[in-house]
Amino acid sequence: MKKIITITKKAKKKINNINKKKRILRIYIKGGGCNGFQYKFKLEKKIKKNDIIIKKKKTLIIIDKISINYLNKCKIDYLKNLEGSKFIINNPNAKNTCSCGSSFNI
Repeated sequence: MKKIITITKKAKKKINNINKKKRILRIYIKGGGCNGFQYKFKLEKKIKKNDIIIKKKKTLIIIDKISINYLNKCKIDYLKNLEGSKFIINNPNAKNTCSCGSSFNI
């Protein structure tokens, strides 16, 4: 399986700011939510042995081996507005998503 993740310019800018602070953004999938799976984000200090490293020039994220199967070919964006800020994942593998976009099923 070819692992392709697209990162928008806005997301790259935010991730690069995280990386400058000696942190790495971990994206992972957790069971739960109204549709079965949830997108989760965590800041890490170290890369674990079995992590998959996604590096696009200076932009670095990590994903575990199980989660990459659900995130293959997804697009990561970053939204900042009056309601707050958050990473958004546009996942072509998701068959259904909830209205807030934080959970999905395959």
